[in-house]
Amino acid sequence: MTDQEPVELPRGVALAWGVAANPQRGPKREMSVESIVEAAVEIADAEGLGAVSMAAVAKKLGFTPMSLYRYVSAKDDLLLLMQEEGTGLPSGAHREVDGWREKLRVLFREQVGIYVRHPWLLSIPITGSPVTPNSSAWIDEGLAALDGTPLLPEERMAAVLAVTGQARWNGIVLSGYAETARSSGRSDAEVAAQEQAFYEAVITAEAYPHLRAVVDAGVFTSPYDPFGWGFERTLDGIEAYIAGLDRGEPHRLGDDWAAPDDLDVAEDKRYRAAAKASAEARKALLQAEKALRQARKAQRQALAEARERMARGAR
Repeated sequence: MTDQEPVELPRGVALAWGVAANPQRGPKREMSVESIVEAAVEIADAEGLGAVSMAAVAKKLGFTPMSLYRYVSAKDDLLLLMQEEGTGLPSGAHREVDGWREKLRVLFREQVGIYVRHPWLLSIPITGSPVTPNSSAWIDEGLAALDGTPLLPEERMAAVLAVTGQARWNGIVLSGYAETARSSGRSDAEVAAQEQAFYEAVITAEAYPHLRAVVDAGVFTSPYDPFGWGFERTLDGIEAYIAGLDRGEPHRLGDDWAAPDDLDVAEDKRYRAAAKASAEARKALLQAEKALRQARKAQRQALAEARERMARGAR
């Protein structure tokens, strides 16, 4: 296996990682990528994402739009950097609690809070995985919470995506309700009461018997949190799946899972033992591959340092 050639990062991603070339001309002292992004975030927080433009940011900073393009060459790059700034880093509070479940719960709540504080993040189109430092940190912390479980790497990533996906959906609804309350001048309770009244007015037992029963139960004005309930049941499912792996049940990776045609075979002790041994072998293989990558990285670093020392000695 040979090392891959270095890839050329998109300009926005390179800026996020701090490895993009700096502009050679322009108002260097008064302007920076950081100041541009901060100004754009302030505009988005105050007026929404639609108010953000290169011209608006330039005006806020007291420069011409062309000055900005020396630092951030495209609107899409600016949006990526705004997303990175708005997302921020995990607080680290999840590290203070015990167990993967509680750690994921803390990360979930923090992510929901981010969307409530910066609802414009939800308006940025999803064009792929944001390979940026802060976004990567959130994924890494979620994966770290699951470290020590028997989940395969694919399963850990799927669990982390389930957490982030539910946090985003929760954020969409909470942000929408908050904006409705703000624009109407009503409290959250008043908005909920009006919603309940609307349903009571149009939902009949004849046309929608089950929904009408929920309306009559006062669900829309109930203090319970449906999103928190759904998230906890997701954690229940992950916990039950992990318990099954501990009992020797096979991993299930969607269509790729080679389940026996005869479901009774899955209860056979020898089959379960073989499935568990297979899972443990794969886990050991993944750990060995990780160790190999780390050793190769250390080897490359040692080689570079040795060459540097030889070059200094030759001078």
